[in-house]
Amino acid sequence: MPMGKSHEILQFTNHVIQGRWFSLFASFLIMAGAGATYLFGTYSKEIKSSLGYDQTTLNLLGFFKDLGANVGVFSGLLAEITPTWFVLLVGASMNFTGYFMIWFSVVGKIQKPNVWLMCMYICFGANSQNFANTGALVTSVRNFPESRGNLIGLLKGFTGLSGAIMTQLYLAVYGNDAASLILLIAWLPAAISVIFVYTIREMRVVKQPNQLKVFYYCLAIAIVLALFLMVMTLVERTVRFTHAAYVGAATIACALLFLPLLVFVREELGVFRRKNIIDPPRVSTTEHPPIPAVVVVVENKDTNNLKCLSFNDIFLNKPERGEDYSILQALLSIDMLILFVATFCGLGTSLTAVDNLGQIGESLGYPTTTIKSFVSLLSIWNFFGRIFSGFVSEALLVKYKFPRTLMMTLVLLLSCIGLLLIAFPFNGSVYVASVIIGFSFGAQLPLLFSIISELFGLKYYSTLFNCGQLASPLGSYILNVKVTGPLYDREALKDLAKKGLTRSSVKELTCIGNQCYRQAFIILASVAFFGALASLILVARTRKFYKGDIYKKFREQAEATEAEMASTNNK
Repeated sequence: MPMGKSHEILQFTNHVIQGRWFSLFASFLIMAGAGATYLFGTYSKEIKSSLGYDQTTLNLLGFFKDLGANVGVFSGLLAEITPTWFVLLVGASMNFTGYFMIWFSVVGKIQKPNVWLMCMYICFGANSQNFANTGALVTSVRNFPESRGNLIGLLKGFTGLSGAIMTQLYLAVYGNDAASLILLIAWLPAAISVIFVYTIREMRVVKQPNQLKVFYYCLAIAIVLALFLMVMTLVERTVRFTHAAYVGAATIACALLFLPLLVFVREELGVFRRKNIIDPPRVSTTEHPPIPAVVVVVENKDTNNLKCLSFNDIFLNKPERGEDYSILQALLSIDMLILFVATFCGLGTSLTAVDNLGQIGESLGYPTTTIKSFVSLLSIWNFFGRIFSGFVSEALLVKYKFPRTLMMTLVLLLSCIGLLLIAFPFNGSVYVASVIIGFSFGAQLPLLFSIISELFGLKYYSTLFNCGQLASPLGSYILNVKVTGPLYDREALKDLAKKGLTRSSVKELTCIGNQCYRQAFIILASVAFFGALASLILVARTRKFYKGDIYKKFREQAEATEAEMASTNNK
């Protein structure tokens, strides 16, 4: 290969790796490994049986899992003062440590730990998800601010698919062994973060004409991947697969997951040509032309971000909606309080349903393979909910000024239907409930993250979006640990009493019948409905804001950057 040609290829490779699109591709992979918490319904039965827990104890573990997954304030504050690579490495180490210790406990390689220690393990491992979110999602939103709805939908969509993706991988690598799934959750997400840790960073925003088109290509690929996973999930429950078949299915899933890279490389090739890099000026054959600086990295951390504000600044002299709020101004605003209530009701009820899905199927007499189908279907429709709320809310907002807050109200009302299908089950109703709950659960997160970025600005987004979901673990604790778990155990004890047995007579407390979750899910549906009413108040408060052009300043910034770069190139 001629020297000039090989040098040209090296230039282009360097351009791709340093570019915004490759950074986004790395974010896709990291987010695709950051949804291990949604697999709790698959491996929770293994924890319950191997360690002899009752349902209340298992729900307590579920709460600490949700607590770790949603309390991301530390990762947000850390991201304000440290580079992205450090945030991702901290998350990778936490993920491996927490889930590896859970795997050690389940397979009996260490003495059975106390319940509080297991709670710490799962909280520690689940908290790593916030570091992936903060490092990958926040950086990507800042790199593509005008397409944040589409972007958040895609990124959180891949997180929603991660449960089904990792299920295919663990079947291919370890076979049908739920304990080994915990081991895969321990090492795989950590490895992805370490491999791509230096490619994810904040860059100057440059206007690109094909940006929306590229996102729709990624959407099409992601939908094909989701449909493939859904088909494989259903087929694997009805057809006995060989190990080679599992390997083939996992290979196809990974190929589809990597397909966006080809789209991004093509886009970078266009950028490369537009900058006249492929045909550089003639130079001496004995000298190598310098590699031009295609991307300007601007990942500077201001250690004075958390400055003190006066009482008037915090409560009276707040910025207009859409401008950059300080952390205290945002957290102590009425808008954030309403979001907190809606999140408590919406995500709290959804997380409770997700964590109990395995036991719900068991109580209604479904076989183990069918219960795993419920969990996988919920994961896949979780993805469709995220994609829908991201892309559809963005399109409705841009074209019709349809507020995202109203979309959140509609999603919460939809979740009420899914919860009532579990409270009053009929033949096959859990299949429908899994789809509805998965869809509505997935749709809430992109809406929440987008609304926070739009109302309070991007300057402190790392901290604010993590603070915004703090209501989720609180809702999970009250609704799951204090309501659903005890009501289930009470019904299970009634069953034992009818059989003339006591709690000490059995190792595992199990309830069978439609009555097991009826009362609990009637309460959950009522709470979700209250959350929908609360979000309507936010719709009224933000109606004027969403009628305006919320992306105007970002377009102006991109145009200014483009003009500055053009001026520099002409000199």
